[in-house]
Amino acid sequence: MRLRLILALLSVAAPAMAASSPEGVWLTEDRTGVIQIEPCGGKLCGRIVGQSEPRDAAGQRPVDRNGVPSCGLVILRGAPAGEAGHYEGLVTDPDDGSVWHCSFWVAADGTLRLRGYVVLPLFGQTQTWPNFRGHVAADCTITP
Repeated sequence: MRLRLILALLSVAAPAMAASSPEGVWLTEDRTGVIQIEPCGGKLCGRIVGQSEPRDAAGQRPVDRNGVPSCGLVILRGAPAGEAGHYEGLVTDPDDGSVWHCSFWVAADGTLRLRGYVVLPLFGQTQTWPNFRGHVAADCTITP
């Protein structure tokens, strides 16, 4: 009887403990960008699909340091899931082109956590990205 109860509890808890996939659409921590994470070549990639200000004061689309439009830019590349649903990879700062090592995962609260770092995760910073539930217009503008 006790064994059945334990097995029943474990079967109920297992889905809650299972790591969620980071595939989806996420709002950046500063609320200025929307990143879509999806499979690409056996890995996961995240690209900018929305921006709070997709055009500057002159009406031009923002570009990275190489002149590539920010909207559509792949900024996250991750290897397949490792331990406990954590993905290791590289993240690019679209403003200055700097590339950082990163680890990302879906937390128990359903948010995406992305930790960018130099050399070791100890020397880094973690951002929290909620699911994006708004709308992205054809011109890359985001609305809540």
